[in-house]
Amino acid sequence: MDITIHYTFLPHTDPEASLAFYRDTLGFEVRKDVGYENMRWITVGPPNHPETSIVLNPPAADPTISDDERNTILELMAKGNYGAVTLATDDLDGLFTRLEASGAEVLQEPMDQDYGVRDCAFRDPAGNLIRINQTS
Repeated sequence: MDITIHYTFLPHTDPEASLAFYRDTLGFEVRKDVGYENMRWITVGPPNHPETSIVLNPPAADPTISDDERNTILELMAKGNYGAVTLATDDLDGLFTRLEASGAEVLQEPMDQDYGVRDCAFRDPAGNLIRINQTS
């Protein structure tokens, strides 16, 4: 049995800012851009890995969430304590330089961790934590 991660969800509060970050800065391709009423679901992913995607979704879209829960989610997002994803690259320093030049919020410059990983960290425009590991 072969199990893979097909896609994961990260919330967004501004679809255009999210597109600029994931498409223009990270270089991901847009696979789907679906709107309904005043909301958008944008599926992005690395061009050389069509089997793996991130769906950028409006956090308020779930009709089962109460207004209080929705407000809590938005507060957590604003603090950067809600969504997270770890990416990987074979050129961590080059990608860090590109992200920093774009104005992305730097949380951690590239460094060797005690547990054997070299990585850096940013926040996307919605406040999601984006960690990036060096692969080679």
